[in-house]
Amino acid sequence: MSLNDQLKSAIAAALAGEWDQSHRIVQEFNDPTACWIHAVLHKIEGDDWNSRYWYARTRGESFEDFSDPKAELESILQGLQ
Repeated sequence: MSLNDQLKSAIAAALAGEWDQSHRIVQEFNDPTACWIHAVLHKIEGDDWNSRYWYARTRGESFEDFSDPKAELESILQGLQ
């Protein structure tokens, strides 16, 4: 399974409310998009400090870019298509 397919799977799990499964997938990769998904997961959990840490490992995305984590995940998914 390609990296993009695995990241899509992580997003699908997150959107289904399966954040632990999504977290297990993304933490396997040192990739900016995986880090972005990881950041959103911590945002959902309310762990702002950890979320900001993961945003710092992306390609420049920011904690403040999206107020709705679901919309953010959908935006990431569109970029993986």
